[in-house]
Amino acid sequence: MPKSNSDGTALATRNDIKAVLGDIDSAEMLAIMSLRPTIADIEQASVWLEGDPDVFGAGEPVQGVASEIIAILTENEDEEPPRAR
Repeated sequence: MPKSNSDGTALATRNDIKAVLGDIDSAEMLAIMSLRPTIADIEQASVWLEGDPDVFGAGEPVQGVASEIIAILTENEDEEPPRAR
C-alpha cells in the first residue's frame, strides 16, 4: 500500500519512479527518494523533461519537488564528453 504524506497524496516508490522516469542511476534514485516525491511530482518532472511546455503553459516554470527532481536529472547534462576531431 502506498504511503501518504500530510495532504493525502500517494508518495512515489522506487518502482513508481522507474516506471515513469525509466532506468536512472542509483545516486539519482537515492537523491529523488530523499525528496519524498509524490507520484504527481514524478509525472510532472517527466512531462517537463519530455519537453512539452503546453502542459504547463508557455513560460510557466515547474516548481516544488518536481523542479528539484528535474535539477537532479539534468545536473550533468552540461558536461558533454570531448568530441574526436
